[in-house]
Amino acid sequence: MFRNETQNPEPMPDAPQPAPAPQKKSAGRDLSAAIGVGVGLGVVIIASLFVVKAVFVGVVAVAVVVGLWELTSRLRERKDIAAPLVPLAVGGAAMVVAGYVRGAQGAWVAMALTALAVLVWRMTEPPEGYLRDVTAGVFAAFYVPFLATFVAMMLTADDGPWRVLTFLLLTVVSDTGAYAVGWRFGRTKLAPRISPGKTREGLLGAVLFAMVAGALCMQFLIDDGRWWQGLVLGFAVAASATLGDLGESMIKRDLGIKDMGTLLPGHGGIMDRLDSLLPTAPVVWLLLVLFVGSA
Repeated sequence: MFRNETQNPEPMPDAPQPAPAPQKKSAGRDLSAAIGVGVGLGVVIIASLFVVKAVFVGVVAVAVVVGLWELTSRLRERKDIAAPLVPLAVGGAAMVVAGYVRGAQGAWVAMALTALAVLVWRMTEPPEGYLRDVTAGVFAAFYVPFLATFVAMMLTADDGPWRVLTFLLLTVVSDTGAYAVGWRFGRTKLAPRISPGKTREGLLGAVLFAMVAGALCMQFLIDDGRWWQGLVLGFAVAASATLGDLGESMIKRDLGIKDMGTLLPGHGGIMDRLDSLLPTAPVVWLLLVLFVGSA
């Protein structure tokens, strides 16, 4: 019998295959959780900022202590570096309060006393690794609480809450611009060995978004502010926020971790939210003092 060639035909060797469906870009995090947590944090910050200044200072101090706990915990877990948390936490909170009450001079005195406390506290343990541990402790004291004191110092001006709000808005807008433009148009890596996700196009987006927001904030939120000052401020914020983000990425790569913690769903830890804020605080404080004074 002849085989029916219409049954189970052999596939044509050159038949075109359907193209695979394109994969959508992913942000790499739970976006809904990130938005929810971000909105919740924003409500707490804004409420404390405009109701009672002292309450906002307390919020900053708590964030500093939690950030120090995350940083010292990761150093101990990944590198066996025992930076003493107790003097760092006490000194860090005191540093923020001193910056609010006594200004830059109070912040420097508190920083010096915190560094001294770290050196003395570590003397209660064996000498092996002493230099390594106290170096990490002094670094942590400068990196987290000392930089955060500039936020408290911004608050002391007559329009202090609006200065802090400007600082927060510009940093968030810079990060948002970098993400939005980089996600859509990013092609050229900015620093692939440090943070492969960042692109030069994203940096341009951060600069443009921050400069526009800066012009609006200086014109409408800051007493005696001018729109052109906001352009300078926005550019500086985009630069410092990007460098701060890259700096913490460098630390996390050295530690071999993705996030500093898991306290904030969709965001990581407190330090993962402070990375761009901390180095930006002294930049904004200084430029506002130069542009409109410290009163």
